[in-house]
Amino acid sequence: MAEVNPAETIAGQTDQAFKEKVEELSGGKIKIDLHCSGILGDVDSVMALMLKPNSTIHIQRMSAVNMAMYGCKKSSLLSVPFTFSSKEHFWRFVNSDSAQKILDEPLEIGLGLKGLFFGEEGFRHFFSTKKISGVEDFKNLKVRGTNDKAMQGMLEGLGATSVPVNYADLLPALQTGVIDAAEQPIANYLANHFYAVAPYMIFDGHTLGIMETIITKECWDSLSENQQKILIEAGKYASDFCRKLSKTEEKRVKYALLKEGVTLTNVSDITPWQEACSQVIKEGSRQDYDLYREILNYARAKK
Repeated sequence: MAEVNPAETIAGQTDQAFKEKVEELSGGKIKIDLHCSGILGDVDSVMALMLKPNSTIHIQRMSAVNMAMYGCKKSSLLSVPFTFSSKEHFWRFVNSDSAQKILDEPLEIGLGLKGLFFGEEGFRHFFSTKKISGVEDFKNLKVRGTNDKAMQGMLEGLGATSVPVNYADLLPALQTGVIDAAEQPIANYLANHFYAVAPYMIFDGHTLGIMETIITKECWDSLSENQQKILIEAGKYASDFCRKLSKTEEKRVKYALLKEGVTLTNVSDITPWQEACSQVIKEGSRQDYDLYREILNYARAKK
């Protein structure tokens, strides 16, 4: 099992919870050999291996939005800016049929992968080498971009210049001025010491850091029905573990960042941000508008 983040992060701890529960429920007959901190490679190189026959890597925890780069249109809905209004909104979605549709999509399109479960690392926020107080400060700012269309569209709407930088090169890119800003959940921002060179963060919460754990179809099919049920049950356990951990970690991380002297800026009115991203929101939701409306509707708790 591959994990790009350090073991102490929300992602790493969620992986460990999944590993331990699988081994417990199987009586030690199934073992998860977990490798954190990108030891097995970055997300794309691991994915390239997983898509080949007889892959030696069977499971990966990755950003759910990355699945869109491999033809998963339903997954791309999760990267549309300002889709989730709160963490409670997201977790209501996770425990719904809508979430299962997205987990099942890689198999349905013949990608050779299966989604096991979701998690979250907290809302993603921009951090920078110079203070950002609002949307107006993004004009001509060099921001780390990805191949994700939603990210590209968001940066364009904000008036920023998108610069492609691998995750492993993010710290030196900020240090040398290749980029002025990037975005991550605050737990990753702290764990990877990005604050050391980019000590300003604005809590815009443009997207939620949604995690998806996937398994190769080849590995999945090699398991008995009972073993498959064990992985699903362990996934539900790890997902719930993640929900609780993310809630407590956010408070701890904010306090730790303030101790490090980081300038944290709150956003009192998200409207200008939504307006700047209106075009990418409109285009992104077109991938499957009915499913997108379902996801939005989970913002309201059922009475």
